[in-house]
Amino acid sequence: MASPPPPDEPRSNPSPDPPPDPPPGQGHQGPGHGTSGGETPGYAAPERDSGPSGHGAPEYGPGPIGPGPCFGLPGPVPARLGGRWRRLFAGILDIIIVSLISSPFTYRTYGTILDIESGVFVRIPIQHTLLAAVVGFLYYWLLTAFWNGQTLGKKLLHLRVTDVSGQRVGVGQAALREVATWVMYATCCLGWIDLAFILFNQRKQALHDMVAKTLVVDT
Repeated sequence: MASPPPPDEPRSNPSPDPPPDPPPGQGHQGPGHGTSGGETPGYAAPERDSGPSGHGAPEYGPGPIGPGPCFGLPGPVPARLGGRWRRLFAGILDIIIVSLISSPFTYRTYGTILDIESGVFVRIPIQHTLLAAVVGFLYYWLLTAFWNGQTLGKKLLHLRVTDVSGQRVGVGQAALREVATWVMYATCCLGWIDLAFILFNQRKQALHDMVAKTLVVDT
């Protein structure tokens, strides 16, 4: 009588082959965490925001303040704009100072003209103000260019003239500003229009400020 066959022995599953070593320069990847070569496994390198121009992470910090662009000049105002009333009083003070300084250079002479109706020569006074105008121009130009953008009136009212980026005005820029001012005041009613622009302009610029690309700001 044949003996029963022996029971089947449990088969052992072969152990899986170990994963191959990663190529040089690449790290292991944990579940759900991407890595790059040479970095700690299980942590992904943070992505850097290249910004709109693609030149690294954007920089943050306090920016300029004030209204937006005006007269074709982009960008915000770099400092607090000077008040309109203080600009008015500073201008009045400067006019008084210039009048006192230039008065010795103002003189009067007399000439004679023929009165056609009466047929006699008439003596008339002639006021000479050219030297006084030169003195006034030099006062505004030199102080604005070389005294931190301030005349005496602006100094007392805590105002100064800068360029549109908030930097100190140059010698030529200050000269252009004063030439534009004097031309407008000597041409009919353009002087009043020049001042009126301060009331309606976002940057409180008069026409001569627009021509020279300058601002009047607080100190």
